[in-house]
Amino acid sequence: MEDDGIELFFGLDLSLAKTAVCVVSEHGQIVKEAETESEPEALARWLVELNGSIAAIGLEAGPLSQWLHRGLTEAGLDVVLKETRQVKGALKAMPIKTDRRDAEGIARLLHLGWFRPVHCKSVSAQETRAVLGARKAIQQNMIALEMSFRGLLRNFGLKVGAISRGRFETRIRELADGNPMLETATEPMLRARAPLRQELTGLEKHVRQFAGDDPVCCRLMTMPGTGAVVALTSVQLSIIQSAFALRSGSAPGLV
Repeated sequence: MEDDGIELFFGLDLSLAKTAVCVVSEHGQIVKEAETESEPEALARWLVELNGSIAAIGLEAGPLSQWLHRGLTEAGLDVVLKETRQVKGALKAMPIKTDRRDAEGIARLLHLGWFRPVHCKSVSAQETRAVLGARKAIQQNMIALEMSFRGLLRNFGLKVGAISRGRFETRIRELADGNPMLETATEPMLRARAPLRQELTGLEKHVRQFAGDDPVCCRLMTMPGTGAVVALTSVQLSIIQSAFALRSGSAPGLV
């Protein structure tokens, strides 16, 4: 970028395919508005073509912004992630809601300093979160299916009761035995539950392995009632808190 002495503030409103860009000068004037691909390389090329020095680049925090933040930072650009609730609250005041207007609002918030920065998670933290999220999604689907079993059988006065995960399938077959219609209804659901249970068991094994390889998680799991999921989640939160502490000048150690 050719520096003509003017500081520029960039607001980026992200979507999956395109990103709306608004450039505001240090005097609060809109220098340029455009739309570009939501790719770090394309955005970096576009940003460095303008005359002026980049004061800061603002993004609203979100799943896609973590990836773009990392790519733009690796390109040597100063990028700020803004707290989502604060940005949304400020943009609500705008009479017309478009991607272009949102990009302008983000740029002006950056220019005025009316924002709260958000820590960008590391790649390893995002990978751990992805595994925990996959486990939770499968677990929720299996629980929803098991609750459907209970509701279906309850209509006939059949109560599943408190049962372990391993005996659940046997218990359902015991209750449906002798009723052809209930057997027809429950058998496909049992077949759908089986792979969910198998995949959940595999993911839980990976989660325990990840926690076992982390010395901090191992220490946390010595506490009663603290398992691998709670330990991994606690470590992620601790890393984020330490990152903010480093930024403010006081850095407590991790757990």
